Amino acid sequence: MDDLRIKGSWNKTKGKLKQMYGELTEDDLQYSEGKEDELVGRLQDKTGKSKDEIRKMINDAQQ
Repeated sequence: MDDLRIKGSWNKTKGKLKQMYGELTEDDLQYSEGKEDELVGRLQDKTGKSKDEIRKMINDAQQ
């Protein structure tokens, strides 16, 4: 499993994720340094995707 890398502008990445998944809220996408697993868990609950799928989705949105 790839490590989740929150890089660059998180606000820009959040916007892309919201476009991809309209049901995501600011609370779902709240990120605090060191709390990557918590973010992934919230996104798993909301989207029904696996951890690997969530990590790929975030990494893809950052590109």
